[in-house]
Parts: sequence; structure tokens; C-alpha cells
Amino acid sequence: MNPYISIIIPAYNEAQNIEKTVKDVTENTDYDYIVINDCSKDNTKEVCEKNNFNMISLPINYGLTSGIQVGMKYAYKNDYDIAIQFDGDGQHDVSCIKLLVEQIEKGSDLAIGSRFLEPSTGFKSTFMRRLGIKWLCGSIRLASGLKVTDPTSGFRATGPKALEYFCKDYPADYPEPESIVAAKKAGLTISEVQVVMHERQGGVSSINPLSSVYYMIKVTLAVFLVGLGRKRK
Repeated sequence: MNPYISIIIPAYNEAQNIEKTVKDVTENTDYDYIVINDCSKDNTKEVCEKNNFNMISLPINYGLTSGIQVGMKYAYKNDYDIAIQFDGDGQHDVSCIKLLVEQIEKGSDLAIGSRFLEPSTGFKSTFMRRLGIKWLCGSIRLASGLKVTDPTSGFRATGPKALEYFCKDYPADYPEPESIVAAKKAGLTISEVQVVMHERQGGVSSINPLSSVYYMIKVTLAVFLVGLGRKRK
């Protein structure tokens, strides 16, 4: 029996990208999808409504974590077997979704799409980004004993166990790296698979050098607190 799959597309101010992203999904897969519009300030909602996209539009901006968890709760309550997190900015490659699904079918509870599992693929990134990724990989390994290559990847799949777990408890501030450590601590099986990612198709990223430094400090602390089983105040 084929798994029942939902693609969760969190979107905040993605008016320039969301139409192409959703059509890429609908035209190239047989899976269901749901756009989680996190109270965008631009016309993301209007673009979705104009195209009759399946959408949940949040009344206030809750942030990425809540948007993802809303999508997971939607998938869980509607009896989906697998939920795929797929960014609304056009960076994720729809052809790689099947690779994540295969990892879940092989027994993984959480499958992460990695840009760096096979270095020969040559994903373009800055020196500081590569340094930050290596730092987080080391922090996660120290905190959980788990070796990963792309801890900030938002291109991932959750199977039934992980879906149920994350519906109840999903990291509040830094969902990608924290959820890896939380999943490992909960006894879930985690794997990575090489995927293709593209540059942002439009809009502006919120990441800048100053916020990157702040992010690294905060997320490192968060990862270790999750690994120690302590809740942040």
C-alpha cells in the first residue's frame, strides 16, 4: 500500500515564490499539500486564494516553528503517514521528495535532506556558512552522539512516530537543529539523504552577518539544553 503523504509548505512573505512552488509540487507529484501562511505582510494569502491553493492562514505571525507544527497537526489529524516539510521560497527541489519518502519507507522516523552528504555535489555556500554548519554538526554530535551533515536543512520528512511526537512537542526557537537532538533523545531513528537545493527564487532572506552570529550562539546553547533534557526559560 502506498503511503498517504502530505507536503507542508510554510510561507511567510513568499508572494513572489509561492505560486511557482505550489505548482511545482502539484505538477510533479501525486501528493497532497497544505500551505501554512504565517500571517504574511505581503500578498501571499491573496496569491494562494486567487489560485485556490489549499491553505491554512494563521491570524497572527507565530513564527516558523508554529507554522510547521500547525502543518504537522493537520497531517496527523487527517491520518497522513508521512509529512514532508517543503519551503515556500523555491529552494527545495521537488524531484528529491521521493528520496525522503524512501528513507521513511526503509525505517527512518525522521529523514533529513542534506546538501553536504556527498561533497562532490558542490553546493555553493560562503565560508562563514560552511563554518557555521560544521560548528552545529559538532555541537549536535556532542549533545546527542548523532552525526549529521546538514543540521539546518528544512527539507525533511517525518514518519508516523515522529509526526505524533512533534505534534506534541516541537522546539520553539530553532526547529531544525533542535528537533534533531530532540528526536534522537526520544529514541527516533534519523537518517540523511543527499538532495538538491537551489538559491532563493525571489524575496529577501532575513539572515545577515549580525543575525548569523547571534543565531549560532543561541542555537548552540539550545542544542545542548535539549540534549541535557532541560527546558529553556
